[in-house]
Amino acid sequence: MASYLVQVSYTSEAWSALIAKPHDRSGVVGKVIEKLGGKTIGSWLAFGDYDLVMITEMPNNVSAAALSLAAAAGGSCKTVKTTPLLTIAQGLSALRKAGTSGYKPIGAAK
Repeated sequence: MASYLVQVSYTSEAWSALIAKPHDRSGVVGKVIEKLGGKTIGSWLAFGDYDLVMITEMPNNVSAAALSLAAAAGGSCKTVKTTPLLTIAQGLSALRKAGTSGYKPIGAAK
């Protein structure tokens, strides 16, 4: 399965609800991830640009997109950013493939 970094920023209304009744949302979200064929590797509350950071494994990009779309449509998140992750081996393979791709930048000599 492919790995994804999911970063979420909550709305002020979501924070107000969590402050009024603090609770762990990872179980609720974990069930959605499992229903989409994936699993949660870990999740953390954070501060800065994003309020929640999660690593998931999903069967494919469509399932990862479905998770992001469902979260974004729910109204509690002002930002949902999903980043596909490559293993180091996959990254090295991509680097090798890029080196043999024949790509020429704009204005490069032919």
